[in-house]
Amino acid sequence: MRLVWQFLAVMAVALIGSQGVNALDGKPWPTLVLGLLTAVAAVFVYGWVVRRNERRPVTEVGRPGAVAATVRGALIGVTLFAAVIANLALLGHYDVRGMGSVTGAVGLVGFMAAAAVTEELLFRGVLFRIVEERAGTWFALPLTAVLFGLSHLANPDASLWGAIAIAVEAGGMLAAAYAATRTLWVPIGLHFGWNFAAAGVFSTEVSGNGATHGLLDASTSGPALLTGGAFGPEASVYSVLFCVLATVMFLSLARRRGRLVPGRRRAARVPAASTLSR
Repeated sequence: MRLVWQFLAVMAVALIGSQGVNALDGKPWPTLVLGLLTAVAAVFVYGWVVRRNERRPVTEVGRPGAVAATVRGALIGVTLFAAVIANLALLGHYDVRGMGSVTGAVGLVGFMAAAAVTEELLFRGVLFRIVEERAGTWFALPLTAVLFGLSHLANPDASLWGAIAIAVEAGGMLAAAYAATRTLWVPIGLHFGWNFAAAGVFSTEVSGNGATHGLLDASTSGPALLTGGAFGPEASVYSVLFCVLATVMFLSLARRRGRLVPGRRRAARVPAASTLSR
């Protein structure tokens, strides 16, 4: 039941925030403020409901080191998406016509902050964490990755390949980032950095939600396999490749740090084997 209550509590904040942002009809400064307030409220509600349900300090959203971890994650996200755009530009599939909209980018900061925080709390903070406790990392990671990909099928220009790409590149990478660090701030920063780079800097489509107006006036063209088509560069094979590499690095780090959680059957076998060897 704790999974249900925690999920519903954060979802309520996300829905209220999204309704408010939609009502603002793209006004950048109010969107910035409301988006940031939604993000803060979601973290507060998550911390409150987890403390009540689990009777423990909610260290995954603890204050110590939160800013530094979020910034590190954001830099990784921006770098990964910039690498995708750089490859498209080298092949002539990304064209910059000039400067875009600074105010548009301001509004996207709030919008993307709310989206990154609420989605990470729901999918990594609640779903991945609780499933991992019961079934281990190697079961929780693909399961929640698939659910994360499926959640993007409702977007206006969604596609099955786009959902699969999101599941592989984002669902896997963000869960691996949490497993390696055991803090939600890194995946929150990574999620925000990736999305803001896509929408707020390079002005590309994000997860099939249509074109955005960020800092650059630019467009993509060419094969959908490379550009992602109407879904945006997140459905590009470059995105899948770079994010899979990042996932492998995060999982390797988690393994070195001893932070991978074994499944129940394996955990039961290890003590039994130790007993027999004595």
